[in-house]
Amino acid sequence: MIRRSLTLFFGLFVLILAVGWALGAPFTSSRLVEAAAYALIAMGLNIQWGYGGLFNFGIMGFMMLGGFAVTFISYPVNAQFWAGDGPWMLGRALIAFGAGALLVITARQSKKLGISGGWHVAVTVLAWFIAYCLYRSQLDPAAAYIESAAGGGWVGGLGAHPVLGWLFGGVLAAGVAFIVGKICLGLRTDYLAIATIGISEIIRALIKNMDWLTRGTLTVSPIPWPVPQPQAYQAAGNDLATSLILARGGFLVLVLLVLAIAFFLIQRAYGGPWGRMMRAIRDNHVSAASMGKNVTARQLEIFVFGSVLMGIGGAILVSFVQIQDPSSYQPINHTFLIWVMVIVGGAGNNWGALLGAVLIYFIWMISEPLARSIFDVVSAWSTNVGWGPIPEIESRSAQMRVFVLGLVISISLRFAPKGLLPETIRREA
Repeated sequence: MIRRSLTLFFGLFVLILAVGWALGAPFTSSRLVEAAAYALIAMGLNIQWGYGGLFNFGIMGFMMLGGFAVTFISYPVNAQFWAGDGPWMLGRALIAFGAGALLVITARQSKKLGISGGWHVAVTVLAWFIAYCLYRSQLDPAAAYIESAAGGGWVGGLGAHPVLGWLFGGVLAAGVAFIVGKICLGLRTDYLAIATIGISEIIRALIKNMDWLTRGTLTVSPIPWPVPQPQAYQAAGNDLATSLILARGGFLVLVLLVLAIAFFLIQRAYGGPWGRMMRAIRDNHVSAASMGKNVTARQLEIFVFGSVLMGIGGAILVSFVQIQDPSSYQPINHTFLIWVMVIVGGAGNNWGALLGAVLIYFIWMISEPLARSIFDVVSAWSTNVGWGPIPEIESRSAQMRVFVLGLVISISLRFAPKGLLPETIRREA
C-alpha cells in the first residue's frame, strides 16, 4: 500500500508539472490553491461518509456559509450603515426574534401547565404564528431601510483579518450542521441525503435573497487576501507573471498550513479509540448501540466536524477569488464534484481524499482547455478537407468537463471500486 501511495502521488506530481509546463505557472499556482481548498472540503466529506457513513448532499450549503462568513468578517466596514438607523433597527429585530423564540419555548412547555392534546398543538401553532409576525414586523422595515440609499445598501463587513473569517466560516457551518443534525440524523440514510439537499437549497435561497445582509446577487468584491496581493509585488518592481506566482505562492503556503493541521488532527483522532468507535458505528450501529454507545450523538459529532472543514474550505475559495457571488454556486461544482473526489480517492482514507481532491480538480480544470485544443485541431483539419469547421467550440469544450468526469469515475469504479487508496485498518493481535 505504501508503494502504491508513493506511485500515485508521484504520478500526481508529474501531472501538475505537465500542467505547469503547458498552461503556465500562474495558472497552475492558482489551481493548486483551489485544489488545496477542495482537499479540505473533501476531507470533511470523508469524515462524514468515510468515517460515519452519513450521506451529506448539502455540501454546497456549508460552502456558501463559509463564503458568507469570510465576506462578513473581512470586507471593509460600511460606515454609512453604522452611521444611520440600521443598527438600531436590526437590534429591535433581534429582540423581537428572542421574544418570539421565548414565546414558542413557553408554548411547547404548556403541557406542564395542564394543557394537553389538541389544545397543546393549538397553543404551539398560535405561538409560532405570533412569533413570526412579531419578528417580521421588525425585520422587514429594517431590511427595507438598509437596502435603501440612506441605509448604505447593505450591512457590509467588519474589516477584520480574513483568517478570522475562515475560522468564523467553520464555526457558522458547525452551528448550522448542529441544527440540521438534530433534525435529520434520526432519518434513514436515503432520507438524510434528501433532507441535506433541501437544507442546502434553503441556505442558497437565503443568501441569494437577503440583500440587506449578504448583498445577494449584486455580489461583493474585492474581498481582502490574508497575504500580500500581486499589486504589492508589482509595486516592489516585479513583473506581472512573477507577482502572480509570488502572491499565489504565499496564499498556497497558508492554505497548505491549514490543510496540514486539519490532516494531522484527523489522522490522530481516527487512529485512536475515537476512530475505532466511529468505525464500529459505521459498520454496525445496532451492535455499537448494544455496547452502550450513543450512536445519534456520535453521528451528530462527526457531522458537525465534517461541516467545519467544509465551511473553512468554502471561505478559503471565496477569499482567494475575491468575490462572493451566490449565483456562481452550482450542485455539480460544489457537491457532486466533492463526492467524486472522495469516491475516486478512497473513502475512509485521508490520503485517498487528498489524492482524489487534487487529481479530480486538476482533471476538471484542464478538461476544457484540452478539449478546446483538440477541437481546434480537428476543426482546422475538417475545414481543409471541405467538411467545414466545428461549430460552438467554446460551449462544447465546457461540456466536455462533465463527460471526462463521468469517464474518470466510471473507470475508477470498474478497476478500483474502493478508490485509488482504499481504507486500511490495522488489526491488533
